Amino acid sequence: MTSGVIADSIVNLCGAIGVAVAMMTFYRRDPRSPLTRRLLLALGVIALLFLDRGLAWWSGSFVLDRLSVIPAALIPIGALIVTEGILRRHAPRAVKIAALGGGIVLGLGGTFGLQRFAMPYAIALALFQLLGFATCALLLATRDRAALMASENRSIGRMAVGALVVIPFILTDFRTLFPDIPVRLGALGALLTVTVMLIAGGGAETRRHGLAMMALRLISSGLLGLAAAFMAPDVDAAQMVRFVAVAIAGVLTIGLMTDALRALFESQEPGVLNSVAASPAQTREQLIAELARHPIFESARRFRQDELGPYDPPLLRDFLSTRRVLRRSEAPWGLVTTDPAAERMVSLMTANNASHVIVLGHDPLDLIVLAVPVTAADPATETALALVRRLLALTPEAK
Repeated sequence: MTSGVIADSIVNLCGAIGVAVAMMTFYRRDPRSPLTRRLLLALGVIALLFLDRGLAWWSGSFVLDRLSVIPAALIPIGALIVTEGILRRHAPRAVKIAALGGGIVLGLGGTFGLQRFAMPYAIALALFQLLGFATCALLLATRDRAALMASENRSIGRMAVGALVVIPFILTDFRTLFPDIPVRLGALGALLTVTVMLIAGGGAETRRHGLAMMALRLISSGLLGLAAAFMAPDVDAAQMVRFVAVAIAGVLTIGLMTDALRALFESQEPGVLNSVAASPAQTREQLIAELARHPIFESARRFRQDELGPYDPPLLRDFLSTRRVLRRSEAPWGLVTTDPAAERMVSLMTANNASHVIVLGHDPLDLIVLAVPVTAADPATETALALVRRLLALTPEAK
């Protein structure tokens, strides 16, 4: 087996695993959506194609290689099904018949002998796939924008950009047409596409973070593959491309798996806000006791005004009159270090090894002092503390 065949196999197997993980993630997000079912059908065809190709090239199986043309020929009908779901209307009947008929003819024909005519068959399959994508793009471009929500129109725009990016990757799979391509990159293009699709499902800030992480993965894995290429004898440009492609495909697949597993674990273990929302607590004291079960609040201690005597409650009341949550890292909170109020607040936090103070009430003073673990100190935790403070402030005291 040549290095080119090994690289093709690994990239396609990574593509199959990555697309399968993306399918599970889409299903977990919205299992009842008609669009999700259509998307899973199309992605299932693509995952089957990559799995079949990867196993065929790795094992040298002639039968599996022939069978791989069936899912390859069905990709246009899968794309059309997803397009109909996005537009919430049927495609023209002639387009459906052409996509289904062409898929059957090219799929079964390739399985039972048309592949003997390697060049004409490769050209026909490539043109059929490209024509299918072009037809879907035309349907999306001529859509009734007023019938769709603004978010749906933005999603369609992002899909159009993704389709333009992935087409060059798809063309490299046709080794008959491009014999000098070092490695087939269709599966890598699919990995990039599903990764972007998963990122696009979040909010604006989440998308920015996701794209930044994706860029970091691409750059670092590409550099890793380039460095690994120099360990092989007789390194040339083709070998470098193979190493880089394998490294990027592997890292993207691992990233999809770890992201999906982390999301699954997080959904099974409720966070602070979920715990508060599900709590049966009726009073502030009960809610604080409920919060104490969460790791972030296990060190929390409540101080009422009569317990703050050594720290000069009137002075602290004036100091905290416009503040809701104090962080030790921000001391002296806009005051000079020697300011009496800042000194007393630092003293309170130091005495309790605290990193945060949550102000529940100003008159009389009602504070929660807690230490947030370093491993949990992130923007999401800070937001959760601010929201928990608001909920606690609105919760009545025991009568």
